Amino acid sequence: MLLTLTAISPQEAAWPATDLGYLLFKHPDRVFTRALPFGTATVFYPEASAGRNVAALVLEVDPVALSRREQPREGRPLEPYVNDRPYAAGSFLAVALREVFGTAMTGRSPHRPELADTPIELTAELPCVAARGPDGLPRRLFEPLGYRVETAPIPLDPLYPEWGERPYVHLRLSATVRLRDLLAHLYVLLPVMDGRKHYFVGQEEVEKLRRHGAGWLDAHPERELIAGRFLRFRELVRQATDAFPSLDEETAAPPSDPRPRLHDERLDRVAALLRDSGARRVLDLGCGEGRLLRRLLAEAQFRELVGLDISARALEIAAERLHLQERPELRERVTLLHGSLAYPDSRLRGYDAAALVEVIEHLEPHRLDAMTQNLFGHARPDVVVVTTPNREYNAVFEQPQTLRHVDHRFEWTRAEFQAWAQAAAGQYGYRVRFEGIGDEHPDYGAVTQVGVFEQTSRSPSGGSG
Repeated sequence: MLLTLTAISPQEAAWPATDLGYLLFKHPDRVFTRALPFGTATVFYPEASAGRNVAALVLEVDPVALSRREQPREGRPLEPYVNDRPYAAGSFLAVALREVFGTAMTGRSPHRPELADTPIELTAELPCVAARGPDGLPRRLFEPLGYRVETAPIPLDPLYPEWGERPYVHLRLSATVRLRDLLAHLYVLLPVMDGRKHYFVGQEEVEKLRRHGAGWLDAHPERELIAGRFLRFRELVRQATDAFPSLDEETAAPPSDPRPRLHDERLDRVAALLRDSGARRVLDLGCGEGRLLRRLLAEAQFRELVGLDISARALEIAAERLHLQERPELRERVTLLHGSLAYPDSRLRGYDAAALVEVIEHLEPHRLDAMTQNLFGHARPDVVVVTTPNREYNAVFEQPQTLRHVDHRFEWTRAEFQAWAQAAAGQYGYRVRFEGIGDEHPDYGAVTQVGVFEQTSRSPSGGSG
């Protein structure tokens, strides 16, 4: 795979284009080679003049060594041997950028410090980039950052264009930008376009996103998409909110919009439903960083609150945001538990009410039966409030999408959600009613759908505490 970086120096500029070598820490007259765990990276300059300087990074991935490292995925036994990893720019090239241009990415340049901090005319060109995702993905990612984006689809076979296109494009980016910013954008967004990485995605990826997304990701209109595809896992995305507070499942409403953003509207409605139920002891199942718990804490009615989440880090953030250490009196009302609804948990039994706010769509479909049994059959709170996206409403969005978040495993239509809810209610002795939250379309319904379950044998006064 190939990446070329071209610097243009106008005649009136005080610096020659060959100074790009000082920023990249690679001399234009030499060839630089570095061995990587998956292949070899080579940097050279096919063109170097005062007005125009082109630096080329060629990455040769060893497909034989790669096939020995990778394990076949379920249903794809030939994937370690037949794949696009050695040829289409993605996470391999992003790692190579960090390895060969690591100092340039920090913005340090002892010989040309003023140039390192100056936006210069740069063009990045990649003949083959993996672009798996919604239509126009390269433009959605790079245009908000000020780039002129040119893409050309790559046909499956040039001799037979009727066969269609592959999920790859020829990509050309042009802008007047600092070199370190261009490298950071490529480092983060190449794997985002690909939608997968060749290495294990763990805790350290959060720090990478914080470091290389600083100064631009928080204001990016596709920040949720970027964080979701870069980090892949919901608990890692949650941790990234420390550095990027605007990251959430829904984009904040414009300042001129008097309505609250959807997630706030959703939490406010769930809190009202719990309050109206008369519940005093409440479970927040999938509590995340404690946004719903914070609302419930403000009301004296809720004497005991329990937050459960599969992410230990999310629970740490919740404890910090709820100020449980600074306010001992709150620790008597709030308990945070590490656990999963995929397994029966005796700690969750005997509560008045439970809330699952945008939780079930993150479960693998084959775990839904276990979750349903553990919630309604084992824990058995008197009242259960469940919210989940309405898949039908996705057609209303400016960029229609199959799923709203990269970590969603499914999304239900209104009929599908109601079928599941009514079956669960009938099996475990509940009745259920439905409502919507947020904007409502005359054909597609509300953006969020809600099911409110009540035990049929529940006492009229509400609450068991």
